Amino acid sequence: MKLSSFIFDVPQNLIAQTPTKNREDSKLMVVDRKTGKIVHKHFKDIMDYYGDKDVMAINNTKVFPARMYGKKEKTGAKIEVFLLRELNEKQRLWDVLVDPARKIRVGNKLYFGDDDLLVAEVVDNTTSRGRTIRFLFDGTDEEFKLALRAMGETPLPKYIKRKPTEEDDERYQTVFAKHEGAVAAPTAGMHFSKTLMKKMEIKGVKFAEVTLHVGLGTFRTIEVEDLSKHKMDAEYFEVNKEAVDIINKAKLAGKRICAVGTTSMRALESSVTAQGMLKEEKGWTNLFIHPPYDFHIADSMITNFHLPKTSLLILTSAFAGYDLAMEAYQVAMKNKYRFYSYGDAMLII
Repeated sequence: MKLSSFIFDVPQNLIAQTPTKNREDSKLMVVDRKTGKIVHKHFKDIMDYYGDKDVMAINNTKVFPARMYGKKEKTGAKIEVFLLRELNEKQRLWDVLVDPARKIRVGNKLYFGDDDLLVAEVVDNTTSRGRTIRFLFDGTDEEFKLALRAMGETPLPKYIKRKPTEEDDERYQTVFAKHEGAVAAPTAGMHFSKTLMKKMEIKGVKFAEVTLHVGLGTFRTIEVEDLSKHKMDAEYFEVNKEAVDIINKAKLAGKRICAVGTTSMRALESSVTAQGMLKEEKGWTNLFIHPPYDFHIADSMITNFHLPKTSLLILTSAFAGYDLAMEAYQVAMKNKYRFYSYGDAMLII
């Protein structure tokens, strides 16, 4: 398929700027792949679609406060530094994005905090906005991590036109987040509250935890018209034995398996045996799922409404079918669904 098939305009007033008051109060569009029927619910109604021994595969990655603001040596110019990933813990080397990038060259030093507690030196250019920096810090590793967290803020996407608040520290995170490493939230999972999960567990639904540390590459708009030529940025993932046992048991019993979000789906599809079962796996995945694609593990998926021209939208279209996915997006706009990270959800069955 071509990238131009995934271009459309989303009205600015539909881009959610804040979360709903309660997580499960989001709207839920239910899309049936077999019948093409689209119905409108609320997220708490997800319970009606899953029963005893069905499985929800959830991504337990945890977002860290990746956006920092520092100042350039000598000039004092304000510089935004977005932490992408740690390259070397011992040397305190990080891959970052800087803005404005034109001012930041190899050898420059950046200062963070009112008392310049943290200093970083630029050691390499990686892309037009990408840099490798080395933090210069005399304390212990634990003190260094505490300093990073203290100076970072919740990395809300740029289309949320406000500064992050204390509420965002909690809400731009799933209630089951455990393993820190994501620079963006696995947003489909943010609709689950602890109460809703407990109700589903009482009903017999199982939760299988996988990990995929979401990077900015997941959300980046694709630049090539021929989708087969797009290369995803690699992201770290883990599928452990417990998740494998839960999911394979359900699969063999003919139970429903739901991937909660595109990141969970990519973790599952990166860990498939030749027989089409799930296997233990950890490492880096750059799997880009685009139509046509045969899915092996999940037979349903929860996802948010995504940006045009992104890998998330394209994966959703591969799962739902292109025509039905595009119809669902038009219905969503007509019915004033909220879009993107803090927006409403879609269940594809």
